Amino acid sequence: MKAARLVQRRRPLELADLPDPAPGTGEVVVQVEAEGICRTDWHVWNGDWEWVGLTPTLPLVMGHELGGTVVAVGPGVSAIRAGDRVTTPFHEACGRCGYCMSGRSNLCDDMEFLGLTHDGGYARYVAIRNADFNCIKLPDSIDALSAAAIGCRYMTAFHAVTRQGRLTAGQWVAVYGAGGIGLSAVQIAAALGGRVIAVDLADAKLGKAIGEGASHAVNASAQDTVAAIRDITGGGADLAIGGIGVASLVESAVLSLRKGGRLVQVGLTSQAEQGYVPIPLDHVIEA
Repeated sequence: MKAARLVQRRRPLELADLPDPAPGTGEVVVQVEAEGICRTDWHVWNGDWEWVGLTPTLPLVMGHELGGTVVAVGPGVSAIRAGDRVTTPFHEACGRCGYCMSGRSNLCDDMEFLGLTHDGGYARYVAIRNADFNCIKLPDSIDALSAAAIGCRYMTAFHAVTRQGRLTAGQWVAVYGAGGIGLSAVQIAAALGGRVIAVDLADAKLGKAIGEGASHAVNASAQDTVAAIRDITGGGADLAIGGIGVASLVESAVLSLRKGGRLVQVGLTSQAEQGYVPIPLDHVIEA
């Protein structure tokens, strides 16, 4: 099969001919029909996250946002069959630990990451581990391209806005970063009745956010973001979604909250921060 592999960090991917994967116990093989490109892929390419123990073995086929059709089923798989159209979460959970059993598979004790701890979807075929738990069957109304957006950016944004952010209709939401996760958060928050402010450095992305449901846009390179959000909201946002792990934006997100406000940080850091950002602690305690 054809696959695009990361062979050396910060170098172009290499197109390779690799053997088609065969499903092991509990696995299925999916023919990839659509595959997303995520900022996480850039982080992996950039050599980030070694500071938290996520050091991939190279060469690596990246990619964790996919939609496709099951073409082979390994022993021990009972719920998924050849011909099923599926997507999958980017984190492959075990389905058996306490976190998985309580509905928090994102905290699985035996988690693996598609396209990071093993080969992912930048290929014609990909093997999905623990397929009965990690393959999500698609209804006929969802095409492969749409499915490729569900398993990471929409799943992450939905979790951030609803479960962690506890958004209710009428609340102000400041979304920092109008990329894949940020735009997904804008859509979800607006659909739930939130009043959404999008923050980014690029006017084109902010225009996209307005089109996706944001009522206001703030260009952080041209405006005092904290002052603008406090002015728009009359005191600060109820919820901030941190779509990028840049230190200055995390600080701005905290300072733009009203008393009792909530920050849900989704975006991870890169080489500049290496996992650590300053927090305006006195403002957090005041809240």
